[in-house]
Amino acid sequence: MDATDQILGRMCSIVAKRLLEGYRVYVVNAEKTRVSGGKRSFIREYVEFLDVKSVRNPKHTPKHPRNPVTYVRSVVKSMLPMDKPKGVEAFRRLRVYCGQPSSVKGEAVGFKDADASRLRGRSFTLSDLKEVFKVPEAD
Repeated sequence: MDATDQILGRMCSIVAKRLLEGYRVYVVNAEKTRVSGGKRSFIREYVEFLDVKSVRNPKHTPKHPRNPVTYVRSVVKSMLPMDKPKGVEAFRRLRVYCGQPSSVKGEAVGFKDADASRLRGRSFTLSDLKEVFKVPEAD
């Protein structure tokens, strides 16, 4: 599926349902996914989230997604029942890419329910967050 101009939360909920139905899902152009809301407030909250660390042992510090691919994967993962075997198996069937890799064949489709044209307020893409994320170059 093509994540270009798709609303992040709606797209990820549809992807999670497809994964639980047994499909293998490839998400391409993850850096072009749109997030609704203000960019400054998102950056401020995410930088505070990145500062969460363990005082005693850095080994116990939580892993924070720092690029669009891992961010999209973490949003989908939070929508799956990871405490059950079917959720773990479903998450293994998910692949997320920046850009359109040559290894993924077929036509990428978007979901009409998750189209960003529905947004009336502010929104931004994950690639706009260069100061928070390290955006990798597309293949």
